[in-house]
Amino acid sequence: MSTPSLLRGMALLAQGDRRAVEQATGLADDATGQPCSARTRFQIASISKNMAAAAVLLLAERGRLDVHDPVDRWVPNCPPAWRPITLHHLLTHTSGLGHWEEYPLLDLAGAIDPDELLARFRALPPLFAPGAGWHYSSPGYVLLARAVERAADRPYRDFLAEEVFAPLGMTGSFAGSGAGRADVATGHSGGRPVPSWDLDTVSMGAGDVWCTAGDLLAWLDGLRDARLLTPASVARMTTAHAQVGSGPQAYGYGCFVGPVAGERSVGHSGHNLGFKAFVAWLPDSDRRLVVLTNDDEDPVAPTLIDRLLATN
Repeated sequence: MSTPSLLRGMALLAQGDRRAVEQATGLADDATGQPCSARTRFQIASISKNMAAAAVLLLAERGRLDVHDPVDRWVPNCPPAWRPITLHHLLTHTSGLGHWEEYPLLDLAGAIDPDELLARFRALPPLFAPGAGWHYSSPGYVLLARAVERAADRPYRDFLAEEVFAPLGMTGSFAGSGAGRADVATGHSGGRPVPSWDLDTVSMGAGDVWCTAGDLLAWLDGLRDARLLTPASVARMTTAHAQVGSGPQAYGYGCFVGPVAGERSVGHSGHNLGFKAFVAWLPDSDRRLVVLTNDDEDPVAPTLIDRLLATN
């Protein structure tokens, strides 16, 4: 059976220590003709929430914060309606805070002052009481990144670089704007290059990370082998804390927990303007899948994922 492919991007499938699929297709940058390759760095969009959750858990291991801390301990000027919200609620999308569609006047690609962004978030009342429901919320992860900055006393991107990426050998990974960086893919939508969303402020913690495919595989291996977090923290991260709708999916800390291709898995998808991404760790078969594309019309899920996992 031939290996299914993306229009442009990278796909990796590993089983045990063997890479069953390692495929690069299309162009990373139409203007320069640079092809997608193992060196290409893609926006991983909401998979960035994996790293935000890991940052919180690292600080919890070090006694710098607790996942049951109220958000107003770490984020200033919280409205009264936020006072019952904890970091656990933010991690599991059970805080009641909205997602981007609840903030229609917020320009995801535009620069904004960090305090003004928080003011926009504060202006929307919670959709439900903390713990009373599940609603995916990228703004909640922006607040988590702010908490990490205050607890670690350093910029969020620096914490990820020094405490997450470096220990795992993720040398091609970084958070924030890709301007001036080498081997950065250009996002495409509708067959045309598109400008990036703002990754320094608006999407910090929620969709701000760039990775090579190999680095994302190293990330999944780091979870599998507990090389960054303790086994107890990995278990905490990958436990099903909240049910997602009426189906078999649940949410842990920064990851979905549920079946993929008939197997239990831990993973996440991502979609920023011009980019799509998907990762999954399937512990029963010791498989890890990474799919990255710089064309947001590439049909990543579910057909391509199922076909890749069917590859021997």
